[in-house]
Amino acid sequence: MTTHRTPSAGTAAPPGTAAMSLTERQEERRRRILQATARLAGRGGYDAVQMREVAESAGVALGTLYRYFPSKVHLLVATMQDQLEQLHATLRKRPPTEEDPAARVAQTLMRAFRAMQREPHLADAMVRALTFADRSVSAEVDAVSRLTTAIILDAMGLTGPPGAEQLSAVRVIEHTWHSALITWLSGRASIAQVKIDIETVCRLITR
Repeated sequence: MTTHRTPSAGTAAPPGTAAMSLTERQEERRRRILQATARLAGRGGYDAVQMREVAESAGVALGTLYRYFPSKVHLLVATMQDQLEQLHATLRKRPPTEEDPAARVAQTLMRAFRAMQREPHLADAMVRALTFADRSVSAEVDAVSRLTTAIILDAMGLTGPPGAEQLSAVRVIEHTWHSALITWLSGRASIAQVKIDIETVCRLITR
């Protein structure tokens, strides 16, 4: 396991650094930045998130913001990670109630989808950033993928480590959920169609 060096209080953590390696002051600053980003994106979507406005709203210097997040895409993908972490915590407190694993995963992903539905501008901004992300954002994108996988695996309720076929099914489910979110945001799919697609792909779990 890689050991993270805790940054000194006067320096910002490099992009992608785990929250546990931040000082309390740095973590509080990072939290303000992500909250400001979510507010701006929630009001006006992707184009409303401008680095200078984020810095002003979060009460940090523009240079400090760039040390935490080198670009708007880094910032919005990190915001998606933060939103998923909050969702994961909520799901652990109130797990799905269905008995069938496939139904539990479908229920979980629809809860995640409805959370996105309540903030369509924010959802669109985060998904666009995820789509635009290049290799420089790989750490943040990987974190989002790992969180999505963890949410699905939790919903499956496995008694042991997942097998290769189960992990393959989880990846297909994750891809379908992401695609369904994109088609809904672009107006090419209804919520009812999204629900059907998610329920259909989740049946891979019990094959």
